[in-house]
Amino acid sequence: MPATQKPMRYGHTEGHTEVCFDDSGSYIVTCGSDGDVRMWEDLDDDDPKSVNVGEKAFSCALKNGKLVTAVSNNTVQVYTFPEGVPDGILTRFTTNANHVVFNGAGNKIAAGSSDFLVKVVDVMDNSQQQTFRGHDAPVLSLSFDPKDIFLASASCDGTVRVWNISDQTCAVSWPVLQKSNDVVNAKSICRLAWQPKAGKLLAVPVEKSVKLYRRETWSNPFDLSDSSISQTLNIVTWSPCGQYLAAGAINGLIVVWNVETKDCMERVKHEKGYAICGLAWHPTCSRICYTDVEGNLGVLENVCDLSGKVSSNKVSSRVEKDYNDLFDGDDTSSAGDFLNDNAVEIPSFSKGIINEDDDNDDIMLAADHDLGDDENSVDVTMLKADLSHKEEGDDDQARSIHNLPLIRPQRPFYDGPMPTPRQKPFQSSSTPLHLSHRFMVWNSVGIIRCYNDDQDSAIDVEFHDTSIHHATHLLNAFNYTMGTLSHEAILLACESADELASKLHCLHFSSWDSSKEWMVDMPQNEDIEAICLGLGWAAAATTALLLRLFTIGGVQKEVFCLPGPVVSMAGHGEQLCIVYHRGTGFDGDQCLGVQLLELGRKKNQVLHGDPLPLTRKSYLTWLGFSAEGTPCYVDSEGCVRMLNRGLGNTWTPVCNIREHCKGKSDHYWVVGIHENPQQLRCIPCKGSRFPPTLPRPAVAILSFKLPYCQTSTEKGQMEEQFWHSVLFHNYLDYLAKNGYDYEESIKNQAVKEQQELLMKMLALSCKLEREFRCVELADLMTQNAVHLAIKYASRSRKLILAQKLSELAAEKAAELAETQSEEEKEEDFREKLNAGYSHTTTEWSRPRVRSQVEDAEDREDTVSEEKPESHNHGQNLFQSANSSDTPALKSGAVFSSSQGWVNPFKVVVSSKEPAVSANSTRSANILDSMNKSSRKSTSLNRMENNEKSPVIKPLTPKPRSKQASAASYFQKRTPQADKTEEVKENPKSSSSDAPAVCLQNSENQRPKTGFQMWLEENRSQILSDNPDISDETDIIKEGMIRFRVLSAEERKAWTNKAKGETASDGAEAKKRKRVVSEICETENQEETVKENLDLSKKQKALNLPANQKLSAFAFKQ
Repeated sequence: MPATQKPMRYGHTEGHTEVCFDDSGSYIVTCGSDGDVRMWEDLDDDDPKSVNVGEKAFSCALKNGKLVTAVSNNTVQVYTFPEGVPDGILTRFTTNANHVVFNGAGNKIAAGSSDFLVKVVDVMDNSQQQTFRGHDAPVLSLSFDPKDIFLASASCDGTVRVWNISDQTCAVSWPVLQKSNDVVNAKSICRLAWQPKAGKLLAVPVEKSVKLYRRETWSNPFDLSDSSISQTLNIVTWSPCGQYLAAGAINGLIVVWNVETKDCMERVKHEKGYAICGLAWHPTCSRICYTDVEGNLGVLENVCDLSGKVSSNKVSSRVEKDYNDLFDGDDTSSAGDFLNDNAVEIPSFSKGIINEDDDNDDIMLAADHDLGDDENSVDVTMLKADLSHKEEGDDDQARSIHNLPLIRPQRPFYDGPMPTPRQKPFQSSSTPLHLSHRFMVWNSVGIIRCYNDDQDSAIDVEFHDTSIHHATHLLNAFNYTMGTLSHEAILLACESADELASKLHCLHFSSWDSSKEWMVDMPQNEDIEAICLGLGWAAAATTALLLRLFTIGGVQKEVFCLPGPVVSMAGHGEQLCIVYHRGTGFDGDQCLGVQLLELGRKKNQVLHGDPLPLTRKSYLTWLGFSAEGTPCYVDSEGCVRMLNRGLGNTWTPVCNIREHCKGKSDHYWVVGIHENPQQLRCIPCKGSRFPPTLPRPAVAILSFKLPYCQTSTEKGQMEEQFWHSVLFHNYLDYLAKNGYDYEESIKNQAVKEQQELLMKMLALSCKLEREFRCVELADLMTQNAVHLAIKYASRSRKLILAQKLSELAAEKAAELAETQSEEEKEEDFREKLNAGYSHTTTEWSRPRVRSQVEDAEDREDTVSEEKPESHNHGQNLFQSANSSDTPALKSGAVFSSSQGWVNPFKVVVSSKEPAVSANSTRSANILDSMNKSSRKSTSLNRMENNEKSPVIKPLTPKPRSKQASAASYFQKRTPQADKTEEVKENPKSSSSDAPAVCLQNSENQRPKTGFQMWLEENRSQILSDNPDISDETDIIKEGMIRFRVLSAEERKAWTNKAKGETASDGAEAKKRKRVVSEICETENQEETVKENLDLSKKQKALNLPANQKLSAFAFKQ
């Protein structure tokens, strides 16, 4: 089985770090540039014992309960192990000591310094010292001969020397290294090593290979290298049996060779490519610990473990269990030979111990199969003969090994992707289980602490808001390991132990009855792995891949299967989020999936097991909801992601916690996320991933920042701020959709902020001549903001941009009108059901209503000469046009006539607008609308008549929204509005009843702009010049183009006219000359009617032939 690489963890601050094992392999000991020596029980130990030995620790060695360190105060100190009590100073140098090592017996140490000296000191009597002089540069590394005869050293002067310890002379020197002036500038620290036991070979890392020198002869029989080595090797170490040699490179590669066969057995790459500076082989297991120059600690399991036996050692058992869990239920015997290390059994000669039964079995197996006469074949009798000499001593054994032909492995080397151990289940915002004092949970409601001492085992519950509930102290009799907290209850869970089943315990403190606790036992062989609480429900995920739902009072609800082993769960309100293993990840990546369910009255699954995005080579560290109910999670690389409901439930990164950390060893422990105000609440951890329970840690608040490009520029900053605001206010739409209450002012403020950012970006793009980009930005704006953008483009003299924006504004107005029309249809339908009669509106009914209103306004100016039959006919026409505006007409307009006659054919012209022009324009628009059968045109016309009619108006109008008001900006103003304003300006020339009606309705009219008044004046001219134009939007576009061509004085005159100021008669005369000849005749008739209106005595209106009146009435439709 290939070596298993555990995820690395933080050990020390950035800098050179060394590692070693104690004699039994129970502890991993590391030292680093932070001056601490740490003693780890295993890699998962999050609370290792730490001893500060100085400002910096350059090297450490451990033997026989003595811990020796080389520190920055130029001394070599000794401490007791594992107590860490100082036991004196062994020796001093004039500069830093770079490396210290023990001899095989553990009674002497050797130390090399930057002052070019090497010293050998007796541990029990430090007065017994030997000094070795000869190097011309700082000493890099040292290694004792297992027989205590020789001492090897490497130096920055480029040489490797072997010294006779007895007479302190140099036996041999090899100039094989690259020279440097100091250790920090050395390309390699050249940690050389003697072969254990007999010490036959000395291994020296040189460039990209390892040179092996034979003892006493000092010859170089062979080198070890591999094609995968692309950078200089830094360090070597031997296996305890002396058969394997491991080397670490400055690019993070670790290579293991079989020295006998010269084959490369393992190739493992550092997960981040940092240089390997510490390497130690476990005394009894196939396990290697290593450290890098960034202070991280890592472990390789099953290194060259050809026997396939699992070690029972405490340090390695947990790692191997995790790796084996990846293939639970798999039949390893059916795997290919390239993955099965037991496919070929290779005898280990260096151990000198072979089981006879196993030996016989192997011999019989070899005899039954014809191996053939290839280079890998071995004669069985030769094996027996050589193995018979195993008790003759090490020399004979070594001689027999070299006489044998080399035995090469029969399996090909697998160099593909390696499976990643599955992440274990965890509770968010909880600290590791092995700690005696730990947090079971820390969330926005409160804190649950667990204490497991020899004397007491208890749980303390503390609430941030004591009005919810007072603090609680609970006995932990069932050894609860999981806990969570909400505004309603406390939920605890434990795993099964011995004969006790796994339990779920709930303390429902918000219950109104006296029974506030309930407990449920899980079925046999089913353990709870994760729990969470929501609004009125509790959930538990078990090892049987089941998720069990309960009410908060203890009623069992639905049970459903999980697609994979659970990793973590979170609940908020009616939402339940589950993260589980979708499969096996490779090369350090986890393969996780996420489900999001809504457990309200209408149960719904929002996310159906979608893959959970994680940073490369990271794992999940926190899962939860924001205070407003948006799912979020954090990975081990510090990336915070939030569900973007506005983009199809995708995940968006909103913060990188690592950017806020001051040091590489610092972390932030997340406890909560808030969207309003925008806060990431977490606890800073100096030099660790988890905070201690005492003293009580302080909560820090971090800001959010989306990973947009070029945020140093003004454009990038505004883009990030805009989408930041959009993302963090999506929860308002979710709350509104699900019927929750929220403050409308928050949404209004967010919309205002977003529109301001869009206007700033549009102005910036306009300055940069990016007009197409301006239109793209305007598409994100609201209707009012688009109008501001049009004004800005016009003032910036960007005529093409203003035209494009006008087209966009018209499209937005049409869309809003369509939406408004659909809403009005729904309201009309409800009114129809409530009132019991129809309010259906037709295209033919509106002009007839308007005609009769005009007759009502000027009923005293008209002398009715028609017969009663004609009057009745007019009334029938009026009644046949029963529209939705009719009830409003009856209530909003007052009709009183002494004669009781109403003339349906009366046509009243405005004092300023030509009568023919008004009629022709209205007739053209009505005919256009008749020709169009689309829903959009119908809704536009309906908005015109419902909103712009000055007289026909409901008694209690529904307040229009800002969007509806904006939509009316580009809608056609009907001639009746002009007539109403004229009557208001000239009350003396109006009838006695008409002013009351006009004053009542003129308050609801919007003030006209100069462009609108100009468009009404020149509408007929535009239609005559462009007969193919039929759509109101096209008329507005053409009108805007012509209006911009006018001089500044003319536009100003129209603006003043819109404000109530009257233009000169000459200007009006010039404008009226543009009208066609038919309109000129109409102006003469208008002047005649105006004079009649100015008379103090009411006169008879113009007498027109009856046929002409009937035709005018008919074509007004």
